[in-house]
Amino acid sequence: MAVQNIVNSNWTPNDPVPSVKVRTPLLSEVFKKVNNAKTKPQKIKVLKDNDSPALRAICKWSFDPNIVSAVPEGVPPYIPNEAPEGTEHARLSTEHSKLYYYIKGGHDKIQSVKRESMFVQLLEALHPSEAEVLLHAKDKQLHKVYKGLSDAVVKESFNWGDNYQIKNV
Repeated sequence: MAVQNIVNSNWTPNDPVPSVKVRTPLLSEVFKKVNNAKTKPQKIKVLKDNDSPALRAICKWSFDPNIVSAVPEGVPPYIPNEAPEGTEHARLSTEHSKLYYYIKGGHDKIQSVKRESMFVQLLEALHPSEAEVLLHAKDKQLHKVYKGLSDAVVKESFNWGDNYQIKNV
């Protein structure tokens, strides 16, 4: 009887195939695609196609001159996470909402030693390539690491004005 129910399910070949959730790329993979894109329109398309709150947050931290890091410049001593990709990693796509801890004006009541310790813990939880992205964004260096990731490309991709906010339409 159970086999009969499976065979006689209500699905027919004319029904739409259920959509499958495709793996969300790491932000480091998105920036690598931007780096590899040949033209400005292609770079903008990569950013638009992968638009997310996390991507916007990292780009804003790296390019907006009004955002100042509350953690020291440079690479802190941390141990990169050696777990294979897809296992045991935090992702910037889920951790981006906590980035305010690491910028001035975000959560100023935390002592600097505690803030730096939290930052190191975050770096150690991320995939090594995403930890690198975070370090470069913090130091406002993404444009130096990823060719063609410029202020103009970022602003056009996200429809941002000079204040790094969405332009009024």
